[in-house]
Amino acid sequence: MKLNKNSKRRKELVAVAARLFCDQGYESTTVRMLADAMGIKSGSLFHHFQDKQEILFSVIESGMEHAMQIAETALKKATSPREQLWLLARAHLSTLLEDKDAHVVAIYEWRSLTEASRQELVKLRDAYESHWTATLQACHQAGLLSGDLGLQRRLALGALNWTVQWYQPGGGLHPDDLADEVVAMVLREKACGMPASEVG
Repeated sequence: MKLNKNSKRRKELVAVAARLFCDQGYESTTVRMLADAMGIKSGSLFHHFQDKQEILFSVIESGMEHAMQIAETALKKATSPREQLWLLARAHLSTLLEDKDAHVVAIYEWRSLTEASRQELVKLRDAYESHWTATLQACHQAGLLSGDLGLQRRLALGALNWTVQWYQPGGGLHPDDLADEVVAMVLREKACGMPASEVG
């Protein structure tokens, strides 16, 4: 019998799988590797998950749900459209750079999902992206931005997601600085270095 997805043990197993998929790639990670890392026998793995594909689905689902939670918590602090955009960018960076495994897997292993799994997860992706759409709409209405909103959302998320390829923690560039630059890029303005104190 599979564990409830909200059980502590299942969450632990999903976190281990996220680390392996992030480090090794989904295709290169074997069931034996997963079981060894989880401290269980290979056969026991299937008491918790139907197959390796379900493990991948669970990893990506957990990452997307975590990203949604962080974004929604951050947006509650916003007092203006520009601040809303900054907070959303900073929240996205938090998911990518500070607790990255599941989020990196979601970006790079999406193609490894079955069509049925993708269709189910698209609902979560669309719900997350709706926060970006609403935020950019607020910027348009405030006169901060004009042009193709959908394109602006894709460019912003693309720039943020690419940071996992080159950003080095402790290298002198703080995630707050990255958020400044993304906001400046989207709004076509000079980066102003919004102090963290201004956004709570």
